[in-house]
Amino acid sequence: MPAKKKSAKMRRCPTCGALVRSGEEDFPFCSDRCRKIDLGKWATGVYKISSPVLDPEVLEDLGGLTGGHDKGSNDE
Repeated sequence: MPAKKKSAKMRRCPTCGALVRSGEEDFPFCSDRCRKIDLGKWATGVYKISSPVLDPEVLEDLGGLTGGHDKGSNDE
């Protein structure tokens, strides 16, 4: 039985939607231009990774945004 050839996976360019093979130089983008457009969106803040800040030290540095109560505060 002959070995089956694996075909390259086809994906869509996230910028323009053109079909791109997984082995191409600019994958997952169709071109360097689309790659740079995507990079520009990250750089200007169009794209961002958002997650809650859970580190207590970081929360203190942000001005005590820990639910409205400061540590050690006895206000009632």
